[in-house]
Amino acid sequence: MYKVSHLQEEYKKKLITADQAAAMVKPGDRLHFGTGCGAIVDIDKAIARRADELKDVTVLSTVSIRKEPFETYKATTSNEQVRFQSAHFSGFDRKMSKDGRCWYIPMLFCELPFLWTNNNNDIDIAMFQVAPMDEHGNFNLGPQIADMWGVIKSAKKIIVEVNENMPIAHGYQTQLNLFGIDYVVEGSNTPLAELPSKEPSEIDKLIAGHVVERIKSHSTLQLGIGSLPLCIGQKIAESDLRNINAHTEMLTDAYVDLFDAGKLTGNKPIDKGKAVYTFAGGSKRLYDFIDDNPICCSAPVDYVNLIETVAKIDNFVSVNSCIAVDLYGQVCSESAGYQQISGTGGQLDFVLGAFQSKGGQSFLCTPSTRKNKDGELESLITPGLAPGSIVTTPRMATNFIVTEYGAADLKGKSTWERAELLINIAHPQFRDDLIKEAEKMGIWKHTSKLL
Repeated sequence: MYKVSHLQEEYKKKLITADQAAAMVKPGDRLHFGTGCGAIVDIDKAIARRADELKDVTVLSTVSIRKEPFETYKATTSNEQVRFQSAHFSGFDRKMSKDGRCWYIPMLFCELPFLWTNNNNDIDIAMFQVAPMDEHGNFNLGPQIADMWGVIKSAKKIIVEVNENMPIAHGYQTQLNLFGIDYVVEGSNTPLAELPSKEPSEIDKLIAGHVVERIKSHSTLQLGIGSLPLCIGQKIAESDLRNINAHTEMLTDAYVDLFDAGKLTGNKPIDKGKAVYTFAGGSKRLYDFIDDNPICCSAPVDYVNLIETVAKIDNFVSVNSCIAVDLYGQVCSESAGYQQISGTGGQLDFVLGAFQSKGGQSFLCTPSTRKNKDGELESLITPGLAPGSIVTTPRMATNFIVTEYGAADLKGKSTWERAELLINIAHPQFRDDLIKEAEKMGIWKHTSKLL
């Protein structure tokens, strides 16, 4: 009884309003607004109400999952007031970037906790959503451990915003004690933002088919986000594959489909019985699946994405999307020309880790074409990457490239073999032009042509 009373007393001491939290922001401060579904809501609105007073403030975030941009962004008009930096671009980060208000922080996601605590990267105030405090004084961080311990260790001041809708995430380092924080704000319990999945297109289904036919039973999956991973999950759920495991950067609805189909078992060499992930985003169905479910295991990104961790898991399968591939096998997955679209995330780590896994494979998937602004078809397999394109996965690391026309295994192949394999899975309309360009580049031999 004394312990409960003592905790309640301490809780009351630290309880403040969102406006009181916002009042602590000073000119020149670096603020972290949270990771994933833990991005603040009420404190953000309160800071926005102070828009005219803000000066030289930097707002940091990591893969924030929200329905719309931060209120602080919408209430301010210049970088002299507030500038935004993101460790992984989302849709609203792209909007802010187009307005010249948000910049990407290039890094490997697995290095982010270390980055926050080193290189003079102090955070003045860390603000993030948590689940309500339990009887032991612990706040659950929710399904986004990711880089949070780097943020917490770096922060001079920690303010948590309590949300009763935050799922209780099982896993490693998921709790933050009342005595480890400075202030508590009881939020308005806004439902977590959902990431609706688009229905897979016919091209998605063809690409998914090329991937799934190469997956064996007893494999462990890392799936990215979007309609394609969802389609792959659905196809595996409908297949005769069994004992499929999860070790992934992002937990999505695809894994719920696998669990419901009796495919997801967690029977793997490490973290037995666990579907391991570092953050989650999807539908309410996913959040309900995670809530107080011991099968789901959230863990820090510097464990989940570490190459050495992935390499310990036999038959590891990594599946991610990409934006463009050139004939050397260089892969761009985060920019369209000079426009930042996404972030590096863990793609390179999982590509490298899967190769070191016994029986492992990695698949980087893209439609063969897209329509440009004029409505004309253009190839996403190109002689060289367009100016400004970021190489996310370098050619020496690339394993399978997959389009609707097939899968090309580039690992260990020479430059002319790579060109030939990639042209084979390009859209037929562009193959002759790609051959001509490959000849100019000196990486095509007529004698090798197998078209």
